Amino acid sequence: MSTNINIMDMFQKGDVLKTCAPMVRYSKLAFRSLVRKYDCDLCFTPMIVASDFLRSVKARDSEFTTNTADRPLIVQFAASEAQTLADAACVVAPFSDGVDLNCGCPQRWAMSEGYGACLINKPELVRDMVRHVRNQVGNPNYTSSIKIRIHQDLRRTVDMCQKAEAAGVSWITVHGRTVDERHQAVHFDAIKTIKDSLSVPVIANGDIKSLGDVETTQQLTGVDGVMAARGLLSNPAMFAGYSETPLECVWDWVDLATDQGTPFTCFHQHLIYMLEKISSQPERKVFNSLHSTAAIIDYLHNTYGSPDTQIQISNTFPWSLFEASLLEMSLQWTTVAGFLYVEMTILFLFCIPFISATRWQRIFQLSIWKRMAKFWNKAFIAMIIILIVFFFDAMREVRKYSSAHHTITTDVHHNTFDNLHMKLFRAQRNLYISGFSLFLWLLMRRVITLINQLATEMGQTAALQTQAETDNLAAKKYMEENELLKQTLMDSKGEKGTAEGNELLRKEMEKLKEVQKASEEALKNSQSQLDTMKTQYNGLTREYDRLLKEHQTLQEMGDKKDD
Repeated sequence: MSTNINIMDMFQKGDVLKTCAPMVRYSKLAFRSLVRKYDCDLCFTPMIVASDFLRSVKARDSEFTTNTADRPLIVQFAASEAQTLADAACVVAPFSDGVDLNCGCPQRWAMSEGYGACLINKPELVRDMVRHVRNQVGNPNYTSSIKIRIHQDLRRTVDMCQKAEAAGVSWITVHGRTVDERHQAVHFDAIKTIKDSLSVPVIANGDIKSLGDVETTQQLTGVDGVMAARGLLSNPAMFAGYSETPLECVWDWVDLATDQGTPFTCFHQHLIYMLEKISSQPERKVFNSLHSTAAIIDYLHNTYGSPDTQIQISNTFPWSLFEASLLEMSLQWTTVAGFLYVEMTILFLFCIPFISATRWQRIFQLSIWKRMAKFWNKAFIAMIIILIVFFFDAMREVRKYSSAHHTITTDVHHNTFDNLHMKLFRAQRNLYISGFSLFLWLLMRRVITLINQLATEMGQTAALQTQAETDNLAAKKYMEENELLKQTLMDSKGEKGTAEGNELLRKEMEKLKEVQKASEEALKNSQSQLDTMKTQYNGLTREYDRLLKEHQTLQEMGDKKDD
């Protein structure tokens, strides 16, 4: 199998060469085939130990697989001897377009064996390795490149690169970190210095996580190409301009991996990386626990739908979208929704007119409520905290998917748009549920308090009314007796007796009138308090109805906005 591709011609086209990095266990044939579908120009195999590759047929069969569509392809080797590297290059030359020497792997096992990043301290050995490959591979278009890290003293890096250039290196890939650095910022100034000191192409590597990073890195360093590793793992469609992995790419991976017999662990791990940004935490927890290819495919169909299902959902929105959103409601939000319906039911019962406040008070005074009373305040506060946490979590999700929804481009596949729209709809639904549950929880506490106050006032008013009626009956009885006494005195005594009797009767009447007046004022005050409590209760009922209507209006406006 020979190749007619000259990779050096790709550098001369003027565009930035977009490259998939060598990644142990990950950059194998199925993944290389996937990223090529999304504008990746050049792919590397995972690092292969050259001595093991030459010694074992099993190692060759397991570590290096390719096909006719897997071009252009660079095979990366780890080697510590020039002839070993040259011999491995001759074996893979008919099936690839070049070999790359790993001079950047910082892992201890590799450096202890004389591989990887320890080679940047052996520039003469690197030069000999490049020269041996050049001299022993018969194809003049076959490339020989190196991938390095930088020294603390950048002059040593420049010197090594210039020696490799003199030996005939095709290009140099520079990871802009030292051997001891892992997640620190990339030294773009160092990459630019190396690029300016060489005439061969230079590829920059490090923190390439979006198409915008490709352009920024090229502008900062002037390199001829960029290489991405973790960025492509989480979004294999990155070089095509996607900010997140589109569902079309996920299904492409499923098809490629199953067709090529990718082991389950690798198949599953790639999907974990791809779905990390487009799935919620509960979804990731469920997905990460799956243990078979069939279970994963079923999960993807049920959660995201096949491409055909996505088209149907897009054409029938919002009802199909609403149903799909309900199916994905997690246990915690199902619980919150159930709690909301319980609150609404309780408030509805409180508003039933033929159940009086006094009757509700008698219900609240049952022994079961008395036993629960000592936990009521703690439970009330705990529920408020839980609902507030859910509310802010839902608000965070709404902001996340709203910002992504506004920045999505028109050329994004409809599957990605529909999935994003569904997640935004679900986040808004959760925001409504948590917010309204919190409001009703506070309202229910206030309603219960008012019912108890109203029942107490009604009981006091009833007692005062009874007392007033009793006083009125007593006053009437006294008046009748006084009238009878007055008549008796007038009949039995003369004018003097009659005058004295009249004076006593007048004083007695004044006392009775004062008692009656005090009773009427007490009755009037009780009636006024009762009217005030009824007014407050009716006002609270009207406020609840108004807020319920506002919530329904906001929900309808949110639905229209989603449309």
